Amino acid sequence: MARTALPTALPGDIRLMNLTASVLATVGAVLLAATALAWLAKQPLFAVRSIRIEGEVARNTVSTIRANAAPQLAGNFFTMDLGAARHAFESVPWVRQALVQRVWPNRLTVRLEEHRPVALWGSDSGSDRLVNSFGDVFEANLGDVEDDRLPTLLGPDGSAPHMLAMIRRLQPVLAGLAAGRSVPVGVEALTLSGRGSWRVALDSGAEVELGRGSDDEVIERTQRFVATLPDVTSYYQRPLEYADLRHNDAYAVRLKGITTTVDAAGKPAKK
Repeated sequence: MARTALPTALPGDIRLMNLTASVLATVGAVLLAATALAWLAKQPLFAVRSIRIEGEVARNTVSTIRANAAPQLAGNFFTMDLGAARHAFESVPWVRQALVQRVWPNRLTVRLEEHRPVALWGSDSGSDRLVNSFGDVFEANLGDVEDDRLPTLLGPDGSAPHMLAMIRRLQPVLAGLAAGRSVPVGVEALTLSGRGSWRVALDSGAEVELGRGSDDEVIERTQRFVATLPDVTSYYQRPLEYADLRHNDAYAVRLKGITTTVDAAGKPAKK
């Protein structure tokens, strides 16, 4: 009976040589493919040929946006850093946010969101800037702002979001001072000191010291003031020039030609 010879295992050094050859062949193929792709990516076919601007462009023309951002763009369709491209478009005046996307094979689409100014910002350094609807402070040409009734916020750096939230709460409360008047009362400026004390200037020319405390405490204090002031101005038949709400259970007012205090019940006492 014939016997079948079993295959003899290859020696260890031959197996190692075969494995090394396979690894080198694989690495060589990967490097060759990477080199080919890098060469292909650099071809003129993939140079960015056009930039499509979408979204809000009310403050800038498309040509102005391209002229400002395009010189800062580097690379082609494959190599361009989209984060750097986004910063380039967001550096254009009035642009708050940009979303940059590649469109095969050689285009970019940029969706823009512009700042919506709701207030002027006067920082400690005195430079006038703007505050948008999100509480972000940004720089722009103030001459481009159509609304000349924007209130001014003056406070420490970084306090703009808090101040914007506060003025949004104060405005409807202070509007109650217009009761019986044909002209509405608006906020011209809101100031927050470094120690946390609030002061508001009205477009009537009057100023009101709101004092310190939590936002709710300041609002409640202002509500009591607005509720009782009409009785005081009606009693003296004089317009308000100044009020100080930083007193316990009372506030001091200066009407035109008269200074008085008002207690918690709204009763004035002439001085």
